[in-house]
Amino acid sequence: MRDHQVRGVRPRAAALAACALAVTLVAAGATPAYAAADTERPTAPGPITVVAVDTTWIELTWAAATDNVGVVGYPVSARFEDTGAHYSTDTTSIRITGLRPSRTYVFSVAAVDAAGNRSLSDPTLRVTMPPGDDQPPGAPGQPVAYDVAATLVWLRWAHSVENVALDRYEVFRVDAGGTLTRVSEVYQYPPRNSTQISGLTPNTRYTFVVQARDEAGHLSPLSVPVTVTTLPPPPSCAVRSTVAQWPDGLVARLLVTNTGSTAIDGWTMRWRFYAGQQLRSLWGAEVVDRDSSYLRVRNVRHNALIPPGGTVSLGFVATGSQTPEEVTLNGGVCVVAAE
Repeated sequence: MRDHQVRGVRPRAAALAACALAVTLVAAGATPAYAAADTERPTAPGPITVVAVDTTWIELTWAAATDNVGVVGYPVSARFEDTGAHYSTDTTSIRITGLRPSRTYVFSVAAVDAAGNRSLSDPTLRVTMPPGDDQPPGAPGQPVAYDVAATLVWLRWAHSVENVALDRYEVFRVDAGGTLTRVSEVYQYPPRNSTQISGLTPNTRYTFVVQARDEAGHLSPLSVPVTVTTLPPPPSCAVRSTVAQWPDGLVARLLVTNTGSTAIDGWTMRWRFYAGQQLRSLWGAEVVDRDSSYLRVRNVRHNALIPPGGTVSLGFVATGSQTPEEVTLNGGVCVVAAE
């Protein structure tokens, strides 16, 4: 039993002695490479050079950075005004696509090593892309005022014809003497060809024109002007509604009275109408538009004028059970009474 214990202790003692020898060697200066952390930054890459460029892409190169261990990659950025994109490559060149003609980009390149250290004072290069468009857009279509109120108007127009890409539409008010005052900018991502002009004066005549601008900065001719007269201040009104409902729908008849002292010549009404409802028919008015919560209609030819104390009638058939509520006439809130 004693011999067995001695034999078990001797190998352990030998292992301990070997560890002590290794510790002695490390203490004497023999530091293994893996034990030292890399905290040294790579040098900055060399100046950036344009190898090739077209209207929507560019190829760049630069001199390699150096590092005490080794450079593993080059982060590259491309900035235009306050937007930018980031790329990466493990070589000393890169081809960047998806750029825009005529835009001025600032490109920068850094170097990183395997420990994540990043170079400082990295080179940058400012490049204006070649123009990809030498033609201005065509004139937008004549604006149409499809909704007019006392202090605002909605305009829409046919799109300009453009050979590359539109950037925006600019809407101008034509003041006395032909002076143009920009009142709206409509950007083209995604393309839109309508806008709301607000802050207008009730019962006032305005003229508007539209101009298109493409991504190269070319301007179209001005559109044919449109002249609009805003409505008088919102009228006072009262609505009496008669509603007949059945399990999956309703019929509503509305009698609208002008309770103000000024005649209403042309009107737009809006009332609560949820997205789940379907409009089956409408009389005494025509639909302007609808969203998820409201239906908006306007007068037909025979009932545009409502004198003080006068009334007009309209009605509709729809699915659902929501009766007309939150009714407005030319922006004025109507008092609603159900019968």
